[in-house]
Amino acid sequence: MELFLLFIQSMRKLYTLFLFLFVATTLYAQPYQRATELPMPKVPPMRVLHHDNIDNKQKLILKLDGSDDGLFSPTNNAAANQQLTDILIINVNNMQAKVEMSTTLDENGKFKWLRGIDEMLNAFISGYKAKTINGALLGDLILSYDDAMQLEWKKESIKPIVERNEIEIGQILIDNFALKNNVGVAASQEVLLLKTCYRYPKKVLSILGKNPNVFFADSVIASMAHKDPEQLYNYAAAPNPLGRKIQSVNEPLVKIIGLLSLMKTGRQYFPFLDNIYRKKITLDSITGVLNDTTAYFKLLVNTQIDYAQRKRNNDTPLVANVLTEKLKRKVSENYVMEINALHEPGFEKVRFNSLNPLSAQDLYYVAVLGEEEIYTSSYVSGVYPRIFQRMKAAKEHSADTLLNLVKYDYYKKFIKIAANYNTLDDFLSRMDKSNSEKLMRNFVSGLEKTTTLEDAVDVADSYGSIYNPGIKKIILGQINDNLVQSEQNGNKRGQTIYNLLNIIFLSLDSSAKIDLPARLGIDGVYNMPIDKLQDSSGRIIIQQFFYGDKDGQGVFNSFFKNYSSAYWRRVDKPDWVELSSIKGTPITIYCNKPFDNEQDLDAKAQENLGKYLEENGIEPTVVIHRGHSYFVGSTIDQLPSSSKIVLLGSCGGYQRLADVLDISPAAQIIASKQTGTGLVNIALILAITDNLRLGKTLDWPVIWKNLDLKFKGETKDKFDDYVPPYRNLGAIFIMAYKKAMAIR
Repeated sequence: MELFLLFIQSMRKLYTLFLFLFVATTLYAQPYQRATELPMPKVPPMRVLHHDNIDNKQKLILKLDGSDDGLFSPTNNAAANQQLTDILIINVNNMQAKVEMSTTLDENGKFKWLRGIDEMLNAFISGYKAKTINGALLGDLILSYDDAMQLEWKKESIKPIVERNEIEIGQILIDNFALKNNVGVAASQEVLLLKTCYRYPKKVLSILGKNPNVFFADSVIASMAHKDPEQLYNYAAAPNPLGRKIQSVNEPLVKIIGLLSLMKTGRQYFPFLDNIYRKKITLDSITGVLNDTTAYFKLLVNTQIDYAQRKRNNDTPLVANVLTEKLKRKVSENYVMEINALHEPGFEKVRFNSLNPLSAQDLYYVAVLGEEEIYTSSYVSGVYPRIFQRMKAAKEHSADTLLNLVKYDYYKKFIKIAANYNTLDDFLSRMDKSNSEKLMRNFVSGLEKTTTLEDAVDVADSYGSIYNPGIKKIILGQINDNLVQSEQNGNKRGQTIYNLLNIIFLSLDSSAKIDLPARLGIDGVYNMPIDKLQDSSGRIIIQQFFYGDKDGQGVFNSFFKNYSSAYWRRVDKPDWVELSSIKGTPITIYCNKPFDNEQDLDAKAQENLGKYLEENGIEPTVVIHRGHSYFVGSTIDQLPSSSKIVLLGSCGGYQRLADVLDISPAAQIIASKQTGTGLVNIALILAITDNLRLGKTLDWPVIWKNLDLKFKGETKDKFDDYVPPYRNLGAIFIMAYKKAMAIR
């Protein structure tokens, strides 16, 4: 009932028909009184079989709960089960008696109603077995059928009965043999359609598509314009009855959506729907910038900021998500793809030219919405420094001024990016100390109020990249305050989030001696036992994804030079290479050949290798991505769920942790926060394969310590950006949270 009220409210309370239906529903609740059993008159032999059929259906229903105890028990409430059983026995028997005692029914009429009662019970049995009707509805069904029978005998509509009942009951009534010609069937069918729209709001327009002329069509279309304008837009231009119906509705927002849907460039206008509807912007002003890439992008940014301020005031604009998605696409298409593509030597002077017309706010959105794709150098050398160059030019020097300009939209994402790319200290230094401390407290607060884990994971990821002890102290203090507050409020989600973050962050202090896996109840993150990587034959399967650009082909060709023929045997296949150990632990490394990427031949080779592995029951437990960051998505899309170790050896691989864990929830992930490099990647791969071939457990702290001693200079700096599994705080948090919530 409360849900229906919310539905009414979402319809903006404009339509009295919905309110009337809601009131009718609430009036139905009546206390059940056990019926007095009527005497059954003598039944003529010609109708005995019909009564026997009904009696058999009653007996069958009593056994539907799996127990032959003479009681139908579909609920956990003993009193309710007894009530249902009484109705099944007494009220059905009484209906049979009423039919036989009727002086207005002729012989055919009595046959008709006995068949109708039998068919009603049979419909319940079929629905219950198919799990399309709740057993608790049996009583309402029988009582409603009795009421409907009385109305039909008086030639009155059964619509009021359909209105006050669940869809399943109403459908059984109007489909029933004895009621199918009732004067209220047509109206009842529309009532059921309305109820279906209420129950399945995502299917409303699909339902109307098949029934565009129902009495409530205009009202529902007007409601959908405010509730799900994007869905309405998708239907409005269709050359069919529903499309024409939408175009005919005389409601301001529906008229705008209908107009945009008929325009060839309507999708370009649609992100601004709320401001168009509120007359804050005109179609002509949007038309004036459609062909100007920079001007259109700036309009998107300004509207995003406007909507961000409204959200802070608890006012959610129409299609705000559509605006953000459009802005994100433009960030990628107009800027990130170009500055990434020009990362090769020789393009330094022109690489960032596309950013020249952009303001500090524009560049801010390039950073936060381009996070998944932007290269380290594109951010560190291009976007970030230009933000404050623009601020200085506008005589707006401080970092908190920037956040005020964008109304703190995506500010937690910006802090996370700054931490991961080592620009956080610089960013915080550009504001007063008190403001920076407040910002970081806010950064780790309110995590329990979101509908996703994104903000909490961003906090976890960021902490491992923060080296300023003062900032760390502030974060830990606020995490503890939030935990105490969540406990006082009884907020279980908040308690889980802040407790996990507290444990994870404290574990980074070696003096605390925290056994992280034991405290969090997750698989070990400090090591990977060799037996967890072996298949039933004792072999370890490793799959490497190579890509067919110039760099990828060079990496592929050099890879095999690191494996001595004294310990490894190479076998070439048409689309891949198999590198197998001939001494020590059995290991096979499958490497697809990096054929021409521009013709997608590398993708075909990967596909063929994947099919071969799957068809032969070969499950990789170690997966290695070798290629630039723009290829990492393809690797993740093909990632086998059997993966236990995943090495993302590319720029920005660290941004894709959640995607990996969605496929392989317990995988240990190694990734770089900044620039991936071949020298580090091959050193890591050799450390993994050498240890495994020698039968050793992969002890990550030891491996990291040994590699740290090996690298010098610039390569050492690159290695420092790689995050081992035991310091992969975002991944650890996700695993621990899922474990904790599953236990709850």
